Formats: sequence, C-alpha cells, structure tokens
Amino acid sequence: MSNFTDMFLGFLAHGLVHASTWQIIVFTLVVTHITIASVTIFLHRCQAHRALELHAIPSHFFRCWLWLTTGQVTKEWAAVHRKHHAKCETEEDPHSPVTRGIKKVLLEGAELYRIESKNQETLQKYGHGTPDDWLERNLYTRFSWQGVGVMLVIDLMLFGVLGLSVWAVQMLWIPVTAAGIINGIGHYWGYRNYECADAATNIVPWGIIIGGEELHNNHHTFATSAKLSSKWYEFDIGWAYIRTLETLGLAKVKKIAPQPKFLDTKVVVDGETLHAVITNRYDVMATYAKSLRQAWRDEVVQLRKNTQFEKGFLANVQLLLQREPTQLEALQKQELLRLFAHSKALKTMHDMRLELNAIWDRSSATREQLVAQLQDWCARAEASGIKTLQEFSLRLRTYA
Repeated sequence: MSNFTDMFLGFLAHGLVHASTWQIIVFTLVVTHITIASVTIFLHRCQAHRALELHAIPSHFFRCWLWLTTGQVTKEWAAVHRKHHAKCETEEDPHSPVTRGIKKVLLEGAELYRIESKNQETLQKYGHGTPDDWLERNLYTRFSWQGVGVMLVIDLMLFGVLGLSVWAVQMLWIPVTAAGIINGIGHYWGYRNYECADAATNIVPWGIIIGGEELHNNHHTFATSAKLSSKWYEFDIGWAYIRTLETLGLAKVKKIAPQPKFLDTKVVVDGETLHAVITNRYDVMATYAKSLRQAWRDEVVQLRKNTQFEKGFLANVQLLLQREPTQLEALQKQELLRLFAHSKALKTMHDMRLELNAIWDRSSATREQLVAQLQDWCARAEASGIKTLQEFSLRLRTYA
C-alpha cells in the first residue's frame, strides 16, 4: 500500500516524464507556438482568406491540434474574421477598438469573439467554403470543447499537477495573443506601411511570437496574400513555414502581394503605366506619403513663424496630413483647411493626392479616359514647381 501511495504521489508531482522546470517551460513554448502557427496558416491564411491550399496531411493535423488546444470551430473563426474585414472599424465590426475601445478588446476580446460566433446570420453569410466532412460535423464541431479536455488529460499525464499550469497557458494563449493583442493593439498602436482604409497597424517588424500576425497593417492592405511581410526589414515566420510546406509539396500558395517593378527608361504614361499604378496603388500611395512628409519638412520652417497658430496645432495637422483622407472627420478637415490657407504647396499635395486616389475609384471610366487623366495628373504635378511632387511624378511614370 505504501509503495502504491508513493508511486501515486510521484505521478502527481512529476507525471510520466519527470521533466525539469526548464523542460516544462520549453514544452509550453513549443506547443503554444504550434498553436499560433496553426491559427495563422490554417484558420487565417488558408480558410478565412483562401491565400493558399493545404495538403490533407497538414490540414488534418492543424484541425486536430486546434481542436485539442483551442476548441475553435473552423467555420465560426473564418466567418467572424471575414466579417471583421468586411465591416472593419464600423459598429458591425465584431472586435474593433476604434468603436468598442482598446480596453474592452484587450481584456474581453475572446468574449466578443464568442458572442459573434453564435450569430447565425454571420455564419451563414461569411462561413462558406470551410470544411464540412464527417470529422468536422461529428467531432470538431459537435464536441468542440471536449478536445481541450483531452489536452488537459494529456498535460496531467505528462507533468502531473504542473500539467494544469501548462494547460492553462495553452488555453489563454490564443485569447490573449489573437483576440486581445492582434485585434486590439493591431488596430490601435504601431507603425503603418500603407494607408489602408482602416486603422490596422504593424505592431513590430519581426513577426515571430504571433506567427507573423504582428504585421497587421500589411495584412489589411493585402488581405488575400499568403505572405504578411512586405519590407526588406520585416520577417514573417508564418510565411517561412508555408514556404517549407510548399517545398515539401504539402501546400500551394495562391496569391501574394504584388511587388512593384520599375523601368527607368520609361517616360511615357500609357495603358501599361495605368495598369501597374492601379495594381500597386498601395505602394504608390505609401511613396506619396513619403513625398508629403518631405514637403512638410520644406514648409514647416515658414509655418512655425506664423504666430496665428496655437501651441500644438502644427503637430496635430502634421499627423492629419498623413491620414487617409476618407478617414478624416469634419473638424479635422477644417483644421487642414486652416493650414492650407498658409501653405499653397501642402494644399496642392493634398488635393493631388485625392485626385490620384480617384483614378482607381472611377470604375465607370474607360481605360482611355483613365490613361488621359493619369497623363494630365503627371503633367500638372511636374509643372507645379513643388520639387517633391515633381520627383514623385517622374517615379510614377516608371511603374511597369
């Protein structure tokens, strides 16, 4: 009896593997990273956005692993995420910090997801094309939370009572990182490569801890791209895994963000230029934003001499100049008009930004009309006398 008691107490203390504390920590980091990889590769890029196709082997592995570690139902996750993109930063967005507040999304992001996942209208409208086989109907969806119970038993068997802590970290990992950090901070704080139509930001340029999802502004700009990094200094570990799977014949990438190409000898604005500019419009506008910042630096010395501006005005309008014009509120537009009364160059830069945006928004115009509009835009830019605008226009002509 004593031997049995000792064995039982030993099992409770150390589990079957008698792992050290550091071994348990490493195990926890590895399994939570696999969960992150499963979310970003399978749920996000493959299922929600159809950016890649997965072979049955990794697909079934990811589905099973997510069942064990999150209890996620693929259709629910994909539907909620697709609705987030379709209704981004509006009252219908399931988890926008712009409309719901950063505190609520950070602390209650998982609950916001749970509520929306029970909305049958959302599932019907946005949940199409997700797995609907026997396993999905009879196991992963029907017994969605029993999987995490199985994971609890596995952790307890491996590590004894410490397995409960491992399991708790596994259960918190996605609610904290995905529902909280990505959906919260990823729409609130960080840097932006592109002025897309919503508030998405890149949290850091090294997408490792959250599988590449840190590059959220890039993703919202090119939502159907399997690759989330876009600048040379950015790293998307999820893309590295996808490329590895593709090399092994276990994945097929369907789409990545377009990479702009230039022909330095090209000076004529023609149909090819129009096509390249529209295809790479986010790169075009990111470059324009840099030109606008340079124009600001050229003008700010004179603007600071203007005593009519109260303290903080120039700092505020500098930020407004960089914002996507469609995101500006009425009072913010009035602030810019006040600035433009004292800077013809900045007014010209702002107005021509709106005109350039309008070229790819004019769906009713013919190709010939759009080419003529782009030619006229370049001609006026180069005749403006504004150095940064002239340089931008000359670069625009070389898109190929």
